[in-house]
Amino acid sequence: MPAHSQGIQFAALPYKVEDGKALVMLVTSRETKRWILPKGQPEKDLKPHEVAKAEAYEEAGLKGSIAKKAFASFASTKRLKSGTERPVLVKVYLLRVEAERGTWPEQNQRERRWFTPAEAATIVGEPELVPILLDFGSRWA
Repeated sequence: MPAHSQGIQFAALPYKVEDGKALVMLVTSRETKRWILPKGQPEKDLKPHEVAKAEAYEEAGLKGSIAKKAFASFASTKRLKSGTERPVLVKVYLLRVEAERGTWPEQNQRERRWFTPAEAATIVGEPELVPILLDFGSRWA
C-alpha cells in the first residue's frame, strides 16, 4: 500500500443508559495512553460492525448489541510502529453494552472507564471525535 493512501478502521462507541442518562466507555491506547474508542483494522471474514464489536471485547471486555450501520465517521492518523503516521478514516458504530467482563484479552495493556459524553469530549485523545461524542450526548439530554 502506498504511503499516501488512506487506511480505514472500525470503532465501537460503547454506551449504557443509567437513570435516563447515557455513559460512554473509553479505553487508553497501548503506547501513548491517550483516551480513545476501541477500534481495529478490517478483518477478512468480518463485516465492519463485527470488527468494531470484536475490538470492544478485546480492548475493553465489553459485550452487547452493535448497530450494523455507522453512526459517524472521522479522519484521524494511525501511528505505526516505525513512528510514521498514516491517515485513516474511522467509522464509528454504536454498541449498547449488555455485559462488562472482569477479564479480557488486553486488560493488562489498557485502562477502561465510563464517562458522560461531555466528560469524554474533554479528555479524548482524538479531537475529531469531540463533535461525535457531543452529538451522541445531545440525543440523551
